[in-house]
Amino acid sequence: QVQLVESGGGLVQPGGSLKLSCAASGPIVSIDTMGWYRQAPGKQRELVATITKRDITDYVASVKGRFTISRDDLKNTLYLQMNSLKAEDSAVYYCNANIMVVGDWRYKGFWGQGTQVTVSS
Repeated sequence: QVQLVESGGGLVQPGGSLKLSCAASGPIVSIDTMGWYRQAPGKQRELVATITKRDITDYVASVKGRFTISRDDLKNTLYLQMNSLKAEDSAVYYCNANIMVVGDWRYKGFWGQGTQVTVSS
């Protein structure tokens, strides 16, 4: 069973930093594009950043220059370094990964359970 487990969320003051991690485990053959999404109360889930297998990255405009997405394919882990955090960054952050599982030679999307990020003084 493939699992994605996020960690690193918490409470931080405006202007502070947090680093989120998302570890994938299970019968994984390969991981293609990975991404971070977030959902604030009363709002739709939005894409924050993505990174391809070739380390090509993309960001939503509101986080460009403040957030950095990266991945460690030896550890099957995705990261999101968040700097200069603002109150509007508060949300539950979810990781998503397109994973090829042993015995099923297609990429499928998997989600983590989410980690809460709260930016408040």
